[in-house]
Amino acid sequence: MRSIDRCLIALLLVGTGCEKPSSAVDSATTASRTTNPDAMCSEHGVLEALCTKCNPQLIPVFQSKGDWCKEHGFPESICPICHPERGGRPSEDRLPTAAMPDDGAPADRTRVRLKTKQVAGLVGIETAKAIEWTGQPELEASATIVYDATRTALVNARARGVVRTLHVDVGSRVDAESPLALIESATVAADRSRLQAARSRVQNAEATHARVKTLKDKGVSAGKDVLAAQLEWDSARAELETLEAAIGMLGSVPADGNRYTITSPIAGVVTKRLVSIGKLVEDAEPLFEIIDTSKMWAEVDTPEADLAAVAVGQSASLSFDSLSGRKFEGAIDYIAPEVDRTTRTTIARIPLANPDGALRANLFGSARISVGVSRSRVMVPRRSVERAKTVSLLFVRLAADDYEARRVTLGPATDGDRVEIVTGVQAGEDVVTAGSFLLKTETLKGSIGAGCCDDAGKK
Repeated sequence: MRSIDRCLIALLLVGTGCEKPSSAVDSATTASRTTNPDAMCSEHGVLEALCTKCNPQLIPVFQSKGDWCKEHGFPESICPICHPERGGRPSEDRLPTAAMPDDGAPADRTRVRLKTKQVAGLVGIETAKAIEWTGQPELEASATIVYDATRTALVNARARGVVRTLHVDVGSRVDAESPLALIESATVAADRSRLQAARSRVQNAEATHARVKTLKDKGVSAGKDVLAAQLEWDSARAELETLEAAIGMLGSVPADGNRYTITSPIAGVVTKRLVSIGKLVEDAEPLFEIIDTSKMWAEVDTPEADLAAVAVGQSASLSFDSLSGRKFEGAIDYIAPEVDRTTRTTIARIPLANPDGALRANLFGSARISVGVSRSRVMVPRRSVERAKTVSLLFVRLAADDYEARRVTLGPATDGDRVEIVTGVQAGEDVVTAGSFLLKTETLKGSIGAGCCDDAGKK
């Protein structure tokens, strides 16, 4: 049944086929072809046979076919001012635009004429008007919540030992310097003794320096003795600072001198506990993960094609399906320097305040990024835009049975289900929103007409 339906659609399209916008050129060429069809008009830069400046009798012919540039007085298809790339001549098959480009998409303004005006309804073609919209453009993209890497702490063991007490578990909220675990270690006593010795050395060096300086002031001691005492004092203080930095993570040491307390370096939530009571831990072994969730990051998957419109500092509004009714505001502070090979997207990072903890890691939502200034733009329904290889394409209804392919350039602005068209369509034109795939196929080689009927015949 599906094959019969496709054949019916094909037969409705085929016969009228794909009418290239060459009708005006065909008629004009027949009416006025010089003995040298390739001769160019040196004065006006178009084919001599088609020059409406030299042959004004051709003007009504082109105008009757809708192929006319009012501004410059040439056929639109070969206007040397509007289309300098065409060199004032149609292609070999007399298309006013280029013949089927190498990109596999139909040429701009390729026409498709239906067999009757009723065919559009039979094949389900629907249209909507391109509108003029004024507002600030927004880029919409998917977003994922992740932890702020600058607010994550991995707490390690200071020295080899056995865990004797756990003060927290997964889910515990802690403040900075809150105790996490008590560890018994044979190396702690030695560290404590070294630290005490260093402190005593500093005290003795300071006292010696003061005494020698007093004697020098009385003329009893030489200046070199004061210098030597100063150097000893500086050396002792440097040693103490080094030991304090190395042993600083020990925290408070009980009186027996062989235990130390692991404390939290930040305020946050314990998200991982990697030890249990009685476990022997090694020096620098990870014990806890603590994350401050008061601020989170939203990573926005920005499509490669939209990167030129995105910049650090642009504001954004984010929403999430599981948090309906809530909006989160932020601004881009970082754009990754690489494009993902698989998804062809780049991460744009947006810091977000999370005072109530509603934002959770891996939460999925969408972001709307303000990417420009407020101005008038032509907008069309998103579903009207087709992709033909690398080309963005849509169809404009010229009449109930006449449609024209337009190559369009998309802009960054969106408004609900509408997208911005920079070039190719004007406000007020009727664009095809349903059935455009059939029209696109009809403009290409191996279209639905020939292919479908061939397949149906084989079956």
